[in-house]
Amino acid sequence: MDLLRFFTAGNVDDGKSTLIGRLLYDSNSISTDIIETLTRQSKTTGTNTEIDLALLTDGLRAEREQGITIDVAYKYFSTDKRKFIIADTPGHIQYTRNMFTGASNANLAIILVDARNGITDQTKRHSIISAILGMPHVLVCINKMDLVDYSEEKYKQIESDYLTFAKQLNLKDISFIPASALAGDNVVTKSDKMSWYKGKPLLEFLETIEIVEAKQTDVSRFQVQYVIRPQTDDLHDYRGFAGRVVSGSYQKGQKVTVLPSGIETTIDKIEVNQQEVDVAETNTPVVLHLKDDVDISRGNSIVPSEHLPKTEKEVTATICWMDNAAYIPGQKILLQQNSFRTKAVVKEVISKIDIHSFTELESDGAMKLNDICKVLIKTAEPISFDSYADNRNSGSFILINENTNNTIAAGTID
Repeated sequence: MDLLRFFTAGNVDDGKSTLIGRLLYDSNSISTDIIETLTRQSKTTGTNTEIDLALLTDGLRAEREQGITIDVAYKYFSTDKRKFIIADTPGHIQYTRNMFTGASNANLAIILVDARNGITDQTKRHSIISAILGMPHVLVCINKMDLVDYSEEKYKQIESDYLTFAKQLNLKDISFIPASALAGDNVVTKSDKMSWYKGKPLLEFLETIEIVEAKQTDVSRFQVQYVIRPQTDDLHDYRGFAGRVVSGSYQKGQKVTVLPSGIETTIDKIEVNQQEVDVAETNTPVVLHLKDDVDISRGNSIVPSEHLPKTEKEVTATICWMDNAAYIPGQKILLQQNSFRTKAVVKEVISKIDIHSFTELESDGAMKLNDICKVLIKTAEPISFDSYADNRNSGSFILINENTNNTIAAGTID
């Protein structure tokens, strides 16, 4: 059965958590015991409804007490047609970094807009991040239509405003749905209060939209996560390189190159679940055995000799600064790309992206929370990579504060 990963984003109180709660509740995806628990909890939230659907995703006690969602909440459900993973991201501007995280593996972005307020700075910011991450589909859900008397004119105005703004973003596919999460209009079933809307309700849209992996090449990529050397009497000469096929496929007898060393060799054997196979496809956890005794360690790449990625000590990238503390020029950081980790430094803050125009502004060298910047990063060891436009996995990374071990930025390689 197909799996669709999507995330929701929007301003505070646009109804993201309520929309997901309504989707799960009306599609009968919530067990009876959870409904009973939510009904009891709803009595303490001060809402006027019998059940506060937002509680399904607002899972942390502290955030519920504040009335906000402060983390990325993941929910899983399925219908007869498809499985789904939902990431509900926070609305406050200071938590935009969480949206960057929640969107990193999604096939679809659902950006909520309050019908009363229209397009806001957060709408633009979330749309820009969706564009940077190469989101295959963007759905603009114009929520709270019940509070504007289900006005077609209001819906059309917001649709027009968004399309005007989005022209510069090069988003691949944009759809619109008018809805009321609180009342259930156009969430699971078609609303009779908006007969002017001829499209699908949200659930049908989710069940039928084409699942496209964002920016993914067919070129084979594999990064070593663990070197297996049992060194027992039975397995004295065993040397396997465990990891996941990030993209493409690997075959027994294939000529490969180990990076960053550049040594060429051949795949001697492929193991999947301790069984030998001839071919391993994308996303398969495997153990590769090579014909030659090559010195390989965690984070090294094994790639087809005819399709090499770039291997350099400098990369130009777009990053979202996630640390509460502002960037300090020259500060010690670690760059981590999957299992590869190396010391690094931001050599130059080239420009900053303006959320209103999507243009690159001249940099003053500073970066603070939620800033989206183009930077030049120098690494202590060579990093093997593809551009994010070609390969989402080998073209993305995080930056870590070497002293605190906190993640301070996430980035995509240009």
